[in-house]
Amino acid sequence: MTGFASHSGAIVAPPLPDAAQAVQAGGSTIRLSCQWELRAVNGRGLDLRFRLPDWLEGLEPLLRKRLSASLARGNVTLSLRVTRADPGTALRLNAEALDSSLGMLAEAEARAEARGLVLAPVTAADLLHLRGVVDSGQDEIAPAPLLPELETQAKALIADFDASRAAEGHALAAILTGQIDSMDALLAEARALLPARREDQAQAVRAALARLSEAAPQADPARLEQELAMIAMRGDVTEELDRLSAHIGAARALLTAQEGPVGRKLDFLMQEFNREANTLCAKSQHAGLTRIGLDLKTVIDQMREQVQNVE
Repeated sequence: MTGFASHSGAIVAPPLPDAAQAVQAGGSTIRLSCQWELRAVNGRGLDLRFRLPDWLEGLEPLLRKRLSASLARGNVTLSLRVTRADPGTALRLNAEALDSSLGMLAEAEARAEARGLVLAPVTAADLLHLRGVVDSGQDEIAPAPLLPELETQAKALIADFDASRAAEGHALAAILTGQIDSMDALLAEARALLPARREDQAQAVRAALARLSEAAPQADPARLEQELAMIAMRGDVTEELDRLSAHIGAARALLTAQEGPVGRKLDFLMQEFNREANTLCAKSQHAGLTRIGLDLKTVIDQMREQVQNVE
């Protein structure tokens, strides 16, 4: 789900019909420079955030539609910065906005004084940073004609973004495959230990039966053997190993899937892997099998972290 792409573009914008600056400049168009940036980090769902110029009304729905069609998970931020490229374009002071800001500032100082508070002095630079005080001329631009070209630029940006995610996905698939191979090897090692474990358990059952017979000679030997056999059956781990093997097969199939997001399915499998590994450790009653169970849990935890990066 992680990815990054940036794109630079230029666009020629028609001004509003009554834009005086276009007449003063002797032209009928305004040149703009566009700086795009698209980045994504891990997330359980799809969270789209946009940082776009306020005056470009109608652009966010177009971008949201394109990103939603391309992404399924992740915290995604798309930023666009649009600046005037005309060399002769100068910033202008919006006197009306400045007067309004000064009025609000005076009222704020008066209220603060009434409560015995002294506010820090306000500089001219502070005033110029207030929204709307400096006019960059975007209000002279008609936004609607820009949308098709901006959408085309966004399409190229998203294509680069998808390419970066694909490259990371190939590397991530290799890591996950290696972790699955490690689990498969541990599973084979566990199965190889089962005959020795059964013999150890049989000896433990015989020793327990002998101790019980000495402690309670009146007890029914057949009943004692039946209870010990039930204990041995509850300690059988064949079912857990079979389920782990099935989960490994399912994980391999998901990693080779050609279409559709698989991150949520892999995330669910990680829970199942962990559940079976916990049960294996709880039922092992064998030092070698316990070690394998703990090694499995380590690999599963490492794989779970990587799975969070999968869409």
